[in-house]
Amino acid sequence: MTKARLKNRSWFIFGGVLAVLVIIGVTIFFMIGQWLVVEDPLAHADVIVVLSGNLPDRAQEAARLYHAGYADRVWISQPLSPAEELKKMKIFYLGEDFYNEKILLALGVPGDAIRVLEIPSANTEEETREISDTMHRDDFHSAIIVTSKPHTRRVRTIWRRRAGSDLHLIVRHPDDDAYDGAHWWRHTHDALDIVRETLGLANAWAGFPVRPSQN
Repeated sequence: MTKARLKNRSWFIFGGVLAVLVIIGVTIFFMIGQWLVVEDPLAHADVIVVLSGNLPDRAQEAARLYHAGYADRVWISQPLSPAEELKKMKIFYLGEDFYNEKILLALGVPGDAIRVLEIPSANTEEETREISDTMHRDDFHSAIIVTSKPHTRRVRTIWRRRAGSDLHLIVRHPDDDAYDGAHWWRHTHDALDIVRETLGLANAWAGFPVRPSQN
């Protein structure tokens, strides 16, 4: 075979590989928004947990699940807040957990069925640790965790790596979540969700090398 033919063959192979990579990249681009969304079949659980974020949707969905009889208790994750720093300036900060509790109460969830988790969490990994630790202390074995659509796969991934095999997760999202996974590139909020969740998943798969900032 002549050098010219070898060169042409090399370029042909390179072009074929490049075309395959482009097709894979385009497929990932269009499908990743929907791939991020997962949901488990509903079943009765020991507790429903509202993760921080997306007021008021998550709390509203938790209230709906409570009234549908899927659990007798609702826990609220407490995010980190500037409350202590603001208190020094005599500014009183009402955190997201406060409003989630008010939403649940307004939607008819009894106060004695609601619990705000004690330790504030900086991210989903810390939320998972706090939820699983509390479940172990209370001898609970199953939880319905309510989050937003694009966050569901990361919640499931982190749960499997951090919560332990003895605790059963049911991950759910509000049906009316505005996230549009099929056309995520059309909306800034959805595009930011894609970036955040993709990086978060990569961090989880890598064993959580990126840690929250310590103030």
